Amino acid sequence: MTITQQQSIAQKVRNDFPILQQEVNNKPLIYLDSAATSQKPKFVLDAWRDYYEKYNSNVHRGAHTLSSKATDAYEGARDKIAAFINAASRNEIVYTRNASEAINLVAYSWGMNNLQPGDEIILSVMEHHSNLVPWQFVAQKTGAVLKHVELTPEEGFDLEHFKSLISSKTKLVSIVHVSNTLGCINPVAEICQIAHKHNAKVLIDACQSVPHMPINVQQIDCDWLVASGHKMCAPTGIGFLYGKLEILESMPPFMGGGEMIAEVYLEHSTYAELPHKFEAGTPAIGEAIALGAAIDYLNKIGMDQIHAYEAELTAHLFQELEAIPGIATYGTKPKANGFGRAALASFTVENIHANDLSALLDQEGVAIRSGHHCTQPLHRYLNLSGTARASLAFYNTHAEIDVFIKALKETIHFFNSMMS
Repeated sequence: MTITQQQSIAQKVRNDFPILQQEVNNKPLIYLDSAATSQKPKFVLDAWRDYYEKYNSNVHRGAHTLSSKATDAYEGARDKIAAFINAASRNEIVYTRNASEAINLVAYSWGMNNLQPGDEIILSVMEHHSNLVPWQFVAQKTGAVLKHVELTPEEGFDLEHFKSLISSKTKLVSIVHVSNTLGCINPVAEICQIAHKHNAKVLIDACQSVPHMPINVQQIDCDWLVASGHKMCAPTGIGFLYGKLEILESMPPFMGGGEMIAEVYLEHSTYAELPHKFEAGTPAIGEAIALGAAIDYLNKIGMDQIHAYEAELTAHLFQELEAIPGIATYGTKPKANGFGRAALASFTVENIHANDLSALLDQEGVAIRSGHHCTQPLHRYLNLSGTARASLAFYNTHAEIDVFIKALKETIHFFNSMMS
């Protein structure tokens, strides 16, 4: 597919996103913050609204028409998630509020019950706080030891350092697939292969990969994988945990309450089969249905096409950014065609704070992120107080990048003139 053809895809889908049609500070909105949260197409918003307007009812618990329709849509969305990541069974998909809850589910249900003093957990210095803090809790409670994979000189995942850390003491490896700050795509299939040779389990944080590239959990061979709906065109408050069936079956419930039970007596209870064992209480029904709609929407475009188009955007973004004097970008560099890293760029500008950059760019209608991006340890590792981050999605265009670059150059010139 040519650039012109792929550009037409971006231009076509933009009309599906009502929020992108507005002005901010009297300028057309240029939204470059999709790594924090994606925008939502009307198709998804309509699915969410239809549930509340037409068949709002609790799932699994009623024999009436509305409950049956809600249950079918809710469980149908689970089927869509399973197919989207090529899970072997729909029962391997557990709904959660977000990826953070999914990681905590594994940490408390599996980690607290399987880790002993001296066991080792391997993470990396690039992890999001959501994949650091739960394991810190687990280590403090169980006596397990945390180890962290460092970066290569190119600021990617150091596979050789990982190999030097892993041993018979390693019980868990929990690694991000795509760094939300560095943009590097980590070799998760190889990480799983190495970990499994040492009889260690592997959890993959796929928040920044599931919305942007095809994912096949059976090829990766991870034991768990987590993702958040709000980063993949779905609403907030919904995410999912994938886990291999035999592992999920061995794990005790994470929370108690309604829905996750089989039989309840005054002094003890038995638990529901997978996946409901981990879904206590009334779930986010409308949000789950909307997540299913988001997957329908992404599938209609095609994940291969999304990945290819975003690679083009990445190549253009880096070419323009790195031509500006005084700018430093972080993470592995994209290949000439943009492949090899995610469609985001974290950067600093000499003598200008990232927050100041973001605030002034906002005056031009350009939305970027600034700060530590929930990766404080990584920023300390790189000796940075913070970075600016422009992150892209398939609804962005080359022209929007050009507007951003122009506004960035003008902002830098403004600051430099103020300091001279």
